[in-house]
Amino acid sequence: MIAVRRAPLAWLGGLLAIAFAVSLLVGPAGIGFPGGAGAWLIFSEIRLPRAILGGLIGAALGLSGAALQGYLRNPLAEPGLLGVTGGASLGAVIAIHTGASAAFALALPLGGLVGASLATAAVLALAGRHSGPVTLILAGVAVSSVAGALTTLALNLSSNPFAAVELVFWMLGSLNDRSLVHVWIASPLILAGSALLLTLRADLDALSLGEDAAANMGVALSRVRGKIVAGTAMAIGAATAVAGSIGFVGLIMPHVLRPLVGHEPGRLLPASAAGGAALVLAADTALRLISPGGELKLGVLTALIGAPFFLWLVVRTARELGP
Repeated sequence: MIAVRRAPLAWLGGLLAIAFAVSLLVGPAGIGFPGGAGAWLIFSEIRLPRAILGGLIGAALGLSGAALQGYLRNPLAEPGLLGVTGGASLGAVIAIHTGASAAFALALPLGGLVGASLATAAVLALAGRHSGPVTLILAGVAVSSVAGALTTLALNLSSNPFAAVELVFWMLGSLNDRSLVHVWIASPLILAGSALLLTLRADLDALSLGEDAAANMGVALSRVRGKIVAGTAMAIGAATAVAGSIGFVGLIMPHVLRPLVGHEPGRLLPASAAGGAALVLAADTALRLISPGGELKLGVLTALIGAPFFLWLVVRTARELGP
């Protein structure tokens, strides 16, 4: 345990490297590196993009969850709290519902990015320029509710049963059939958003002492809020746009790793990024073994893992706050 506390990132980095390598080794063509030109093409066009996206999306989810929990000082905060996930889902659903995704292959992820951008703008407009964390949460919940209602409306009005099925399957979250094109679409925004969030390590450490203490230490709270929202919007918006909704990673990973980094928000950010990437890669690899036909979706598996943890977290929090 002492060694883990001293070098959590080294342990997590090794775990992530193993998860990435295993992800490359497992696929429909069997276990191991494929031989032959055709098999190598499948490896480079299917396995490699899927592994890269899994790592990037998992890192974005874990990092955003840790940043939001540190800024809001709320252990139940997660990336979907700001409405970005709901907005991206709505944009992708509209692309499917209108038939744009059938006419233009990239319409779905681009629609997701547009939806995430509009949701972020709506949250900032509702929250106001000088609002605090509570107002930001309320604005995010309001935008998420509206996006969820409109998504349900699109499902209800869908006259094409095949389009409705596609809508539902996409919303479940998956890395199936993702290509290098999806990597090029998502990776710049995920990397930019993640880099922006990582610049807040010292600010989040100061905020752990309280807003007044942080302000006295020279932390500009409005600037921190702007970076949190912008970084989360870019990283989670791009991740949701190409893979759908993958829940609970951003919620559970900071809680799992917080004891290993000494409850320091700044140190938790890179640890959660590495842990989230390893978790998504491991979950996606497990899916290829237990559901090679793709019947079970990645978002469903992460929910099955995360929901019991979430219930335990709620019960533990209630006991700590109780008499």
